Amino acid sequence: MQELKYLQGYPATLTDQVQTLIKEDKLKRFLLKKYPQSHDIQSEKALYDFVMEIKNQYLRKSAPISKVAYDSKIHVVNHALGLHTFISRVHGNKLKAKNEIRVATVFKHAPLPLLRMIVVHELAHVREKEHNKAFYQLCSHMEPDYHQLEFDMRLLLTQMDRDGSIYNAE
Repeated sequence: MQELKYLQGYPATLTDQVQTLIKEDKLKRFLLKKYPQSHDIQSEKALYDFVMEIKNQYLRKSAPISKVAYDSKIHVVNHALGLHTFISRVHGNKLKAKNEIRVATVFKHAPLPLLRMIVVHELAHVREKEHNKAFYQLCSHMEPDYHQLEFDMRLLLTQMDRDGSIYNAE
C-alpha cells in the first residue's frame, strides 16, 4: 500500500477509498471529471489581479498586499503550497510593513477552484497569522467549500506525485 503523504491525518475510511482509486487507476479520471480544465491565470499580473479581487471583496480594511507571484522555490514536499510573508523595514524613523503572497508554480496548471483555495488560505494569513479556529472560519467565509477544496487539492498532489500534472502544461 502506498503512503499517502498529503492525506495524513485524514480518517482511514477516507484514505482507504483513495487507495482503492489509486489501485484501480481511477484517481486521475475522478479528478478530471470534477475539474476538467486548468485555469488561465498564467502571468503574475493576472495572479495579482485575481488575489486583489478576492482581497477587496472580503478583506477590504486589511493591510495592503504589495506583491503576488508564482514561486518555483516553494516545494510542496515541505508542506507549503503558498507563502504569506510579512516584511517590516525601517525607513528613517518610520516602520514600513509589506505583505507578499507567493503561490507554488505547481498551481500554474491547476483548476481555478484549487488556485482560489490557495489564495484564500494565504489571504487569511493577512488577518490571522496562526492556523487556528478563527483562521479556518475566515477561510470558510471567503470560500464556503474551503475544506473540500483543500482535500481535493491533496488528491491532485497525490496524483501528480504518481504521474505528473494531469493538465497540459502549455
